[in-house]
Order: sequence, then structure tokens, then C-alpha cells
Amino acid sequence: MHHGARGLILSLLVGLALPAAGAAADLDAVVARLEATYAQLRDLKAEFRQVSHNKGLGQTIEAEGTLFLKKPDKLRWEFRTPTRQEIVSDGERLWIHTPDLQQVNVAETRRALAGPAGSFLAGLGRLRESFSVRFLNPAQRTDEAGRILLDLAPKQPEPSLARLIVAADPETGLVRKAVVYDQFGNTVTLTFTRVSVNPGLPDALFAFTPPPGTAVVPVPSLPGAQ
Repeated sequence: MHHGARGLILSLLVGLALPAAGAAADLDAVVARLEATYAQLRDLKAEFRQVSHNKGLGQTIEAEGTLFLKKPDKLRWEFRTPTRQEIVSDGERLWIHTPDLQQVNVAETRRALAGPAGSFLAGLGRLRESFSVRFLNPAQRTDEAGRILLDLAPKQPEPSLARLIVAADPETGLVRKAVVYDQFGNTVTLTFTRVSVNPGLPDALFAFTPPPGTAVVPVPSLPGAQ
């Protein structure tokens, strides 16, 4: 499984629309507008590029693919490189299918997405309940591309989520990049392009049936394999 697999699910939130805001925007206003925008989001499609870095091993793995999200908790990640893999949730069960291994891991969606990650799937209206939010740099609130930088610290840190940084494009109102830190300082960086908000994704897209001959391995929660 890709490094920081659970972090991948966390990255659902970075596909969410973030309202436009200038460099001088007040933090509370940015958060409030983010919550208001998310309330209007029904589903989403985007291309992604993922860079996973293992600090201890000094190893970096890159991946690309397409993601689909439908509120409240349907999702589909399709990895094209470096290894074909699908992560699919119909809202009740979450499947991780690796064709080359002829294996599928399955977990209960709500248990797999428990904690701060799950709060995003339930709605960004509880953002402040789960995270302490600040500008990454109050003196310079945007990066070189003019995207607003927010630093999120979970109030109840998990091994796979110790810190989350997001970069939002103030013109399009979309988060274009997110960096997920685990407790060991490993990171999963995701960059999103060709983002389509509310395209009307069908429920059938989030259904999954294990192919014949595939081993199905139940797990109590989504693995956080390194």
C-alpha cells in the first residue's frame, strides 16, 4: 500500500472549495467562508499528484491518478502510477484494491475515517472543533503563487495526522495543495488540478465488487502502512 494511505483519505478535504480571500483576510472570516462554501459542495472530481516522503528512510515515492468525492462519505481514488490501485467507499465499506497483488482490503468506512479526517466528511462546519487553525505565516499569508496558506493542528492528534498545511487559490476558491504530516515527520504532499465542483457524480461510481479470484482481507480500520 502507498505510504501514508490513511493520509490519502485525509486529503479529501483539500479537494474542497475554499472561498476566495485576499492576503489581508481575517482568519475567522476565511474559516467561516470555507465552512459556508463546503455546505454547498455535493461532489467533486480532480486529478492529483502525490509525493510521499519517508523521513527515516530518506525515501520519496510519487504517484498520480484521479479522485472522486461525494458527500457525506463516498469516495474513489484511482491510482495510475506507480502501481495501479483503487480506494473506494460506498459510505458503509471502504475497499482498497491492488490488482497486481490480486488482493482487496476492506474496512468499515466510519471506523476507517474516524478522527479529524472524518469530521471533514461530516462537514467543515465543525472545523474549529477538531483543529486549531492559523495562518502558516501571519506576516506573509500567501505563498509565491498567491495562494493562502493555512496550518491545521488536530486537537486530538493521531499517528497518521499530526499536522496539515493547505494552500488555497484565492482566484478560483479551491485548495490546490496539501501537506499531511504524521507523528514521525513523514509527509504526504498532494497537488490537485482539473478540479470540477458539483459535476453530478452517480452513486454507481462508488460501488465496488471484488474481481473473481481476488483475496478479500478484512481489517479493523484503514491501514497506515509506511
